[in-house]
Amino acid sequence: MPILQNAKKALRQANRRATENMVFKKAYKEALKKARKAVAAGEKDITEKVRLAQKTLDKAVKKGVLKANTASRYLSRLTTKVATPKVEKKAVKKGTIKKKLSKKVAKK
Repeated sequence: MPILQNAKKALRQANRRATENMVFKKAYKEALKKARKAVAAGEKDITEKVRLAQKTLDKAVKKGVLKANTASRYLSRLTTKVATPKVEKKAVKKGTIKKKLSKKVAKK
C-alpha cells in the first residue's frame, strides 16, 4: 500500500481508469461476439449488429483501450465474413486423397 499522498491518489486514479477501460473492453468484445454469431447463424439483422460493433470499436479506440489498427483488423475480418456467401463443403470419400497422392508419387 502506498504511504505518500500522491501515491495514494495515483492508485485511486489507476483503479478508476482500469474499471473504465474494462467497461469499454467488455462492450466491444460483446458486440463482436454478437455480430459473429449473427453472421454464423445467417440472421437478417446482420448489418445492424455490424454497425453496433463498429461503433463500440471506435469508442474503444477513442478512449485508448484498443489500438486503431487492431480495431480496423477486427472490423475488416467481420465485414469480409458478412460479404462472402456461405459455401457448403462437399463430402469427400475416405481414401480418395491418399489414392491421388500415391499416383502422383508413383509417376515421379
